[in-house]
Amino acid sequence: MKPSLSRQKEMIVESLRLPKDTMLGDSIVTVTGNREAFIENYKGILEYTKESIVLQGKNCRISFQGKGLSIDYYTNEDMKIGGNIESVRYF
Repeated sequence: MKPSLSRQKEMIVESLRLPKDTMLGDSIVTVTGNREAFIENYKGILEYTKESIVLQGKNCRISFQGKGLSIDYYTNEDMKIGGNIESVRYF
């Protein structure tokens, strides 16, 4: 059975030892404690309230739940979320 096109891309990236996040467009989420999160390679903001922020990545959605959430800054490539982050979920 032949691997899917996405699996073929992943195998090439791995064999050439290229950074997966850049080559495959995956989002990078860095959480510092429960007070801030940095997100790179996201496509858009789907929901934004003080209790929930949902982002669209290339391959999935990323949900931040908590209290007093805010988007401290964002650009086309990255953003910073602040507040009391209680959970991060990928779906």
